[in-house]
Amino acid sequence: MVNKKIVVMTASAALVAASAVTGSVAWARDSGNGTTNAAPAASTAPVVAAASTAATQVAFDPKPITWGKCASANLKSLGAQCGYLTVPLDYDKPRGKKIKIAVSRVKHTVKKAKYQGAMLVNPGGPGGSGLTLSSLGQYVPDNVGDAYDWIGFDPRGVGSSKPALSCDGSYFSYDRPQYVPKTAKAEQVWLKRSKAYAKACAKAGGALLDNLKTTDNVKDMDVLRKALGQKKINFYGFSYGSYLGQVYATQYPTRVRRMVLDGVVDPRKVWYQANLDQDTAFDAAMDVFFTWVAKNNATYKLGSTGAAVKKQYYKQLAALDKKAAGGKIGGDEWTDVFLGAGYFTLSWEDTADAFAGWVHDGDAKTLKSLYDDANPQGKGQDNGFAMYLATQCSDVKWPTSWAKWKKDAKTTNARAPFMTWSNVWFNAPCIYWDSEVGKTPVVDGSQAPATLLISETLDAATPYEGALEVRSRFPRSALIEGVGGTTHAGSLNGVACTDDAVAAYLKNGTLPTRVKGRTSDKKCDPVPQPVVGKNT
Repeated sequence: MVNKKIVVMTASAALVAASAVTGSVAWARDSGNGTTNAAPAASTAPVVAAASTAATQVAFDPKPITWGKCASANLKSLGAQCGYLTVPLDYDKPRGKKIKIAVSRVKHTVKKAKYQGAMLVNPGGPGGSGLTLSSLGQYVPDNVGDAYDWIGFDPRGVGSSKPALSCDGSYFSYDRPQYVPKTAKAEQVWLKRSKAYAKACAKAGGALLDNLKTTDNVKDMDVLRKALGQKKINFYGFSYGSYLGQVYATQYPTRVRRMVLDGVVDPRKVWYQANLDQDTAFDAAMDVFFTWVAKNNATYKLGSTGAAVKKQYYKQLAALDKKAAGGKIGGDEWTDVFLGAGYFTLSWEDTADAFAGWVHDGDAKTLKSLYDDANPQGKGQDNGFAMYLATQCSDVKWPTSWAKWKKDAKTTNARAPFMTWSNVWFNAPCIYWDSEVGKTPVVDGSQAPATLLISETLDAATPYEGALEVRSRFPRSALIEGVGGTTHAGSLNGVACTDDAVAAYLKNGTLPTRVKGRTSDKKCDPVPQPVVGKNT
């Protein structure tokens, strides 16, 4: 759900680490809690079971992390350290089989008196690699990040963690069956593919598959806290990472010091409904992109109105469904190439260049390059997708009736055709997923400390209503809105209004003044649309 590609993630993290996103997807010494500078407004959240306020700990005492050199050149340049955190595969059997979580650390550079503790970072997905996100601190304005130890990690099953799940590295091969099925037989082709992938994951994952839920990751975070010798953690969560933060703060409210949640997941919608909501939101975001292309018609020559550009997009989609560009980029791949434009304005120029290059020059090579960048193939290359499914399919029970999926898809596709059917097939292995299924965790931030929430108004991956809902459940929170923007999880990307507020919060706990009502507390410009020819 949360980010369709498992390859884009946040705009700031894209600068840091070429990590991942889906349809969607890394890491204290206690020195006090931050506080808001205004009395919190009354919560408008629905009544939920009260979370335990006891400062309980996971019943597992980890060994200290042995820090050494990092493989990443970027982390090496920052003087980062890397190592492994050993945790139980199954927390119900803490003395049983162990697995390893890959962890990195960029240490604070301030004097001890100004040290603010460890900052864990998660990029989302689920399934996104966050090992290199210990480099994120350098993007906080005014060197405020220097006061923290920035902790990146690959969640269990992901990336450099051991073991890492992979099921079928060729699943995103070229010219796949059409996303939009024209017949019952066409539906069965995709259902068989989905069932086969789920079966391959069951074989590859074994016992690991039963222990990849959000609640398992939350326990890993608390064990990591203990391994770092911290009474409390700071946390910066993007996209699905915002959900990790919500659940952690609910279960361990006294273990949280400061928390930034950017691209906020709606806890009411995990995960089937969240995908349907995404479909509608992506259609709206793509209309904004098509309008931008039209405004730059002198460059792209694809239409002078958003409607004309959109028509051209679907014209090419239909043609590629019949004959793939270069024998590889069919209608499905065409859809996936454009998906990044629904996530980030940073991808607009590259996407529009590829669009124009194909229409005017028959340039299939650029389309293939963009597709390959987001959908690598080969042994182990499906790790992000496999882990996206492994978490979402086991977090909660998904509908197993294809009739329901089909009915909902047809209804949604009628008003939002851009991503609906691609999202169906992205998630369809959940129909057949073979693992233990958890219960939806309660999200109740009533005991959580001051929390900073960030969202753009037209965020398609995590629609804005989710941020408003979490704000209502976290009465000490404040929400920054990137007004009118379509970028997903774009903080620390150069928008001073937002980034300076992040810096102020991380420096001394100051939040924007909380206002009354179900609304944002601070309105900022969004991540800007690119100026053609001037973007770098």
